Amino acid sequence: MVKMRVLSIGHVEATKENVLLLQEEGGQRVLPLVIGLCEAMAIALGVEGGMPRPATHDLLAETIRRLGGRLLQVVIHDVRDNTFIAQLEIETAQGIMEIDCRPSDGIALAVRAQVPVLVTEEVLEGSAVFPDED
Repeated sequence: MVKMRVLSIGHVEATKENVLLLQEEGGQRVLPLVIGLCEAMAIALGVEGGMPRPATHDLLAETIRRLGGRLLQVVIHDVRDNTFIAQLEIETAQGIMEIDCRPSDGIALAVRAQVPVLVTEEVLEGSAVFPDED
């Protein structure tokens, strides 16, 4: 699995879509994800340090913590029908729980908890682009 970082979040006016760009740490590949406006804002707020009051992703992160869990990482592990599939990996007293999630929600949690976002090599091989490509 390849560790990724949030490279940028933006709005593409021509398509009216919001795009999150993840870049592999120590590498050139970029994984573009089309996400909703609310999710883009949630990730941006997490990267920038949050809001004065807890938003939905802050609430979930705090709930996980107070229930004795710890978010270990978020893994984008598949693409089905042009949709990225991800999971939260949460350490609990009973072991590691893998919980299905949208990549954007997982990344919004990951930036708050300061945990890695990982992408499988197979997903990167099929979906990543290089910055100097169009």
